Amino acid sequence: MSIKEHHQGPAKHTEGIDLENCSKKRKAVVCIACKTILFLFGSLVYLNPEITKRPLERSSEDVDIIFTRLKEVKAFEKFHPNLLHQICLCGYYENLEKGITLFRQGDIGTNWYAVLAGSLDVKVSETSSHQDAVTICTLGIGTAFGESILDNTPRHATIVTRESSELLRIEQKDFKALWEKYRQYMAGLLAPPYGTPLIEPHVPLRPANTITKVPSEKILRAGKILRNAILSRAPHMIRDRKYHLKTYRQCCVGTELVDWMMQQTPCVHSRTQAVGMWQVLLEDGVLNHVDQEHHFQDKYLFYRFLDDEHEDAPLPTEEEKKECDEELQDTMLLLSQMGPDAHMRMILRKPPGQRTVDDLEIIYEELLHIKALSHLSTTVKRELAGVLIFESHAKGGTVVLGEKGSCGERWAGGVVCTLHEGDDFGKLALVNDAPRAASIVLREDNCHFLRVDKEDFNRILRDVEANTVRLKEHDQDVLVLEKVPAGNRASNQGNSQPQQKYTVMSGTPEKILEHFLETIRLEPALNEATDSVLNDFVMMHCVFMPNTQLCPALMAQYPFPSQGTEQEKMDYALNNKRRVIRLVLQWAAMYGDLLQEDDVAMAFLEEFYVSVSDDARMIAALKEQLPELEKIVKQISEDAKAPQKKHKVLLQQFNTGDERTQKRQPIRGSDEVLFKVYCIDHTYTTIRVPVSASVKEVISAVADKLGSGEGLIIVKMSSGGEKVVLKPNDVSVFTTLTINGRLFACPREQFDALTPLPEQEGPTVGTVGTFELMSSKDLAYQMTIYDWELFNCVHELELIYHTFGRHNFKKTTANLDLFLRRFNEIQFWVVTEICLCSQLSKRVQLLKKFIKIAAHCKEYKNLNSFFAIVMGLSNVAVSRLALTWEKLPSKFKKFYAEFESLMDPSRNHRAYRLTVAKLEPPLIPFMPLLIKDMTFTHEGNKTFIDNLVNFEKMRMITNTARTVRYYRSQPFNPDAAQANKNHQDVRSYVRQLNVIDNQRTLSQMSHRLEPRRP
Repeated sequence: MSIKEHHQGPAKHTEGIDLENCSKKRKAVVCIACKTILFLFGSLVYLNPEITKRPLERSSEDVDIIFTRLKEVKAFEKFHPNLLHQICLCGYYENLEKGITLFRQGDIGTNWYAVLAGSLDVKVSETSSHQDAVTICTLGIGTAFGESILDNTPRHATIVTRESSELLRIEQKDFKALWEKYRQYMAGLLAPPYGTPLIEPHVPLRPANTITKVPSEKILRAGKILRNAILSRAPHMIRDRKYHLKTYRQCCVGTELVDWMMQQTPCVHSRTQAVGMWQVLLEDGVLNHVDQEHHFQDKYLFYRFLDDEHEDAPLPTEEEKKECDEELQDTMLLLSQMGPDAHMRMILRKPPGQRTVDDLEIIYEELLHIKALSHLSTTVKRELAGVLIFESHAKGGTVVLGEKGSCGERWAGGVVCTLHEGDDFGKLALVNDAPRAASIVLREDNCHFLRVDKEDFNRILRDVEANTVRLKEHDQDVLVLEKVPAGNRASNQGNSQPQQKYTVMSGTPEKILEHFLETIRLEPALNEATDSVLNDFVMMHCVFMPNTQLCPALMAQYPFPSQGTEQEKMDYALNNKRRVIRLVLQWAAMYGDLLQEDDVAMAFLEEFYVSVSDDARMIAALKEQLPELEKIVKQISEDAKAPQKKHKVLLQQFNTGDERTQKRQPIRGSDEVLFKVYCIDHTYTTIRVPVSASVKEVISAVADKLGSGEGLIIVKMSSGGEKVVLKPNDVSVFTTLTINGRLFACPREQFDALTPLPEQEGPTVGTVGTFELMSSKDLAYQMTIYDWELFNCVHELELIYHTFGRHNFKKTTANLDLFLRRFNEIQFWVVTEICLCSQLSKRVQLLKKFIKIAAHCKEYKNLNSFFAIVMGLSNVAVSRLALTWEKLPSKFKKFYAEFESLMDPSRNHRAYRLTVAKLEPPLIPFMPLLIKDMTFTHEGNKTFIDNLVNFEKMRMITNTARTVRYYRSQPFNPDAAQANKNHQDVRSYVRQLNVIDNQRTLSQMSHRLEPRRP
C-alpha cells in the first residue's frame, strides 16, 4: 500500500492486530515522515524520508542515503554491499507500537522483516489456541525473521512487538527475487533451514578448550608472511632444537617469537599484546606447539609453523621475500586487531584454577561491557571472571542448549538463534530447575559463548547473599551493604585473614549519607582512599539527594549530642564534626563555581562556616580544617558577589568576542546569550536570556519582543528541514542545536509551513585555497589547542546531567554540548571541503592533507578530532569517490587503513580502548564513546530498586566519569616549536569552520563530482 493510501486511514495501532492478515494492515503503520529516528552510538541519526518513497520513485541519491543509514544498523552489518543496495531499492520502513501481532503461528507469510529498533516476542503454542502461547525468546536489534516465505510453509511462531519497534519489511516477491540472485550471500545470514542446514538433531557440545584446525585464508597468508620474514631477517630462529635428548625439527622458541614481533612494528606495545598476536596463528593451526598445547606462552617452549610440518619445506624465493616486505606491516596490523580477542579466548580456555590475577582482571574488564551482565554488581562480575568457560561452535545448525523440556545445566551468553551479541539465555531454567522452553540452535557459523555451570552459578548467588548485610527500620530495608576484600595489601601484611570492608549497594539517601560519615577515615595516610569513596557520593548525590535535601541533612549531622558525659560529648563531637567538614570540603571542591548558581548551597556554606568558626574556638583540633574551608567559602562568595563576574554575555557563536587574546572560560547557566529566534517569514528577533533558560522562558522572551506570545511554540530546524517541537521544560536548548540548526518561533498551526533559512545550506565554495597553504602539523596543533580548551571547560557534573536528562536538574550542559558539536563540525568540515573541490587532483591532495592532519592529531593525543577526521573520510559522500581514492598513493591508503582499524566498533570498540589505555594524560578522548558508556550503564540499571537508591549504579557511572578527570590530570604543554610560531591565521581558521551538515546535499554534490558508473 502506498504512503498516500496509508494516510487515508488513521495512523493508530490496535492492541493485538494481526498485520499480515488484516486487509487494512497499512493503516496500522505510523506515518514514516513523522517518526523516523534511530538511536545509533548514543546520538540521534535521522532517516530522511527517502525510504518512504515507492521503490520505483527513489533516485540514486535516495538509495545512497538509505544505504548509508542501513549499513550502520546492526541488522545489516554482515550483508554484502550489493545485496544491501538491492534492499535499499525494495525495502519498506515500519514503525509499530507495543502489542502489535505481525503474524500468528500457522499463518502463511507474505513478508520478511529485520529489526532496526525495539524488540519482539516469539511465542509458540502446543495447541491450536493462541491463548496458551509461551514466549520462548525475544528478537532484538540486528535480528531478522520470516524466511518461511521462500517456500510458503506456515509460520512456526507468533511474533508480537514487545515495545515500540522499527522494522524493515521486504515483500515476498522481492525477497524471493533477492534469494534467487544473491543466494550465496544470503545463505549464511538466514536461520535454518534456509541457511546452513541442520545436520544432526543432537550434536554433543564441543569441549571448551578445542581450537579449530581449519585456518582462514587471511590467517594462512599471515602465517606465511611471518615465516618468510623470519627466514629472511632472522633465519637462525627456525632450526632443529634438542630438549631432553629429543630433537624437535624446524622450531621456534616462544620468547624469541615475542622478542622478534616487538622489534618489527611500533603497533606492538607490550609482550602481552605480542602473545595475543601469536595466539591468533596458533588458534587457526598456522602455528602449532610441538606437544599440541593450545596456549601460546612467552616461555622457552617450541612452536612450529604449519609449512614446516612437512619434510624439506622450501625456503622463500626472492619474489616471496619482496612480497613479504611489502605485506609485513599490513599483516602485523591485522594480527594486532585480532590479538586481543585471541588472548581473551586463551585465558577463558584455561581451567579456572589456573587463571592468574592478571587473567582475572582482563576477564573482568571484558564483562563490564557485556549487556546481559550490566545489572550485576561488581562483586558478582569478579566472581564470574573466575568461573566463566569459553565455548565455541564452528557450524551453524548445531544444537547448543538441551532439548525442549530438559532441565538447565548451565547458563550462557552470546550470539545464538535469534538472540544477538550480548544477550543471555538459560537463566530461568537454571535458577528454578525448570524445563527448557525451547532448544537453542546456532543460526550462523563460528559462534562464541561464555558459559557458567550450574554449581558455580548457584554458589555465586549463595556467596553474594551470605556477604550481604541489610539494615532495617520498621521491617523495611534502609541500607544494603556488601562485604568485599579491602584491597589494601599493605594493611593485610602480617594478618592470616585478609581484611574486609563493606560497600554500599543500595539504601535511602539519608542512610547512605550517614554510612559515609560514619566510615570516613580521618588518618592522613588514608586520605586518598577516603576521597575516592566520598567522590562517588559527592558526584552522584544530585541524582537522588539534591542540595535542598543534602544541606539540611549535613547541618543535622553537625550539632553536639545531647546525651552522655561531657567528655563523651566532646569526643563524639570532634570526630563527627571533622567528618562532616571533610565531606563538605570535597563537595565544595567538586561543585566549585557551580555553587554560585545555587542559593540553597550558598546559604548553607555561609551558615556552616560560621558554625565551624565558632566551634574552632572551643575545639582546637577543628582549627586544622578551618583555613581550607575559609578559603573555599570566601572564594565562592566573593566571586558570586563581584558584579563583573556574575555572568558573561555570549554571542550566538557562544563566545564573548574577545577570545583572540583571552583563554576560553566555561559557560555557566547564569551567563546570558544574545540569540536570534526566527519567524515563519525568516525575519528574526534577538533575545537575551540565560544559557540555562527553559523553552517556556524563551517563549516569554520572544513574546515580549513580538508583543504577543499566545499559542507560540519553539522549533529546532536543521539544515535538511527536519523539525522538532521543543517541550516547555526543555533547557539548554541553544547549545543542543545542530551545526547549522536554527530556532524558530511560530503558532502551532504554522508548524508545517516552516522552511530552513538559505544560510543554513552552508558554503558554496570551499576553502582549499586558504588551508592548503597551511602546514598540516600547524592545523592539527591549533585544532588540539582549541579542542583542549573546549574539553577543559566541560564540568564532570555535566556528564551526569546529560546522562540522566538535563531537564531533571534544570541545569545547563552547554560546555559538553559544544564539545560534542565540535566533533560533528570537524567531521562535516572534511566532507564539505572534499565535495566542494571539483578538480580531481586537488581532491587527491585534500585526502592526503586530511590523513596527515589526522596523524598529527593522534600524535598530539587529540583522539576526538582524530576520529572526527577519519569518520569524515569514511562518510559515503567521500568513500564513494572511487576515482579520487584510486589516485591516492599506497602509503596514505595504509595510513588510512590503520586509522580505520582504531574505529572498529567490534567487542565494544576494544581497539580504541586498548589504544587509550596505553596513553598517559593529557589527552582528549573520543567523547561520543564515553557518553555511550555512561548511557549504557544508566539504561541497563535501575536508579531505584525497591524504593532504595541503587548506589552500585552510581559507582559504575562515576568510574566512567572519573576518566575525564584522569585525562585532564596533567596540563596540556604546548609544543615548544609550535608555541613560538605566530599562526593567528591558522588559529582563526580552525575556530570558524564553515560546513554543510546536510547529508543529502553532500551526497548530491558527490554524485555530480563522480557520477555512478554504469
